[in-house]
Amino acid sequence: MSLPSLPTGRPARLLAALTAGVAFLAVTGCTSNASDDDKASTKADTTQAAAGSNDEPGDKVVIGFSAPAADHGWMGSITASAKAQADKYDDVELRVAEGTNDVNLQISQVETFINDKVDAIVLLPFDGAAMTPVALKAMQAGIPVINVDREFDDPNAARVTVLGDNYGMGVSAGQYVCDQIGDKKDAVVAEIAGIDSLPLTQDRSKGFKDALAKCGQNVDNRVAADFTVEGGEKAASNLMQAAPHIDALWNHDDDQGVGVLAAIQNANRDEFVMVGGAGSANAMREIQKGDGVLKATVIYPSTQAADGIRLARLLLQSKSMSDMVEVEVPRKVQLFAPVVTKDNVDQYMSSAFES
Repeated sequence: MSLPSLPTGRPARLLAALTAGVAFLAVTGCTSNASDDDKASTKADTTQAAAGSNDEPGDKVVIGFSAPAADHGWMGSITASAKAQADKYDDVELRVAEGTNDVNLQISQVETFINDKVDAIVLLPFDGAAMTPVALKAMQAGIPVINVDREFDDPNAARVTVLGDNYGMGVSAGQYVCDQIGDKKDAVVAEIAGIDSLPLTQDRSKGFKDALAKCGQNVDNRVAADFTVEGGEKAASNLMQAAPHIDALWNHDDDQGVGVLAAIQNANRDEFVMVGGAGSANAMREIQKGDGVLKATVIYPSTQAADGIRLARLLLQSKSMSDMVEVEVPRKVQLFAPVVTKDNVDQYMSSAFES
């Protein structure tokens, strides 16, 4: 679960790699000593490989999609990315339910998909536990469910689950902090978490603590916000007052990070290195500039639903993930949480969301 978390483009990269391979073979054919028959055979083989790619049009599929309201930059990108992904395929009809934070309304949306006999449902539940029974109902009706981000209570409620890595976010952030401050004995490490009652926040904090322990560090000052700009600013203001000196700060969420950075600026503080979380475009632009405290952010992909759309299409068309030996789409896909810095920010900007 993430609030207001295969990198995207995996199939696209597979296709790009395939295209590059075709180009290489074509050039090799022109410069080698192979016979005309060999060249013709090579050309036929490469043409067949291209035609057999996962992006080749297949049977028409109808996919229902439901997610919470886009009241947060990350969540808004979830739905926008899903729509954009479906638009790339002429063989996909995506039926998008209106985003809602009303569990009962989301349940009725899924029931409508079931009654309409869609081919698959991609679902980011507002509440995984509450949505489990209706997801089971869809599965029992023969409609595969692709569960995104917030897991159901019962693994039988989904054919595929696409997850971010909340614990991994904390580990990545902690490893970056360790790289920056090393084993400095008197280093002060601070943390601005999200909503403490949520398992995702607890997982992120645990990963951060565990990673810091590897370099002999610990969290000296910690406050929690609520994944909003206003909450981030308030929490950061309190932190600035409580900690007169900080060496490194991890903020769990780039949306609340807008408020965090405002509070830091108001307090005229710049003595520490800050790491963000989730991977917003505005955070990445700050990292690109390089003249502020924000030096890195840890990705929690807002493209999970887009991957869900791709996987639903592969599943329905009896395709598999091209670079795996297994002939079926996996049951669970957990995405990586890389650290984005000034050195690699260009690689991730295209998939960033606006806060």
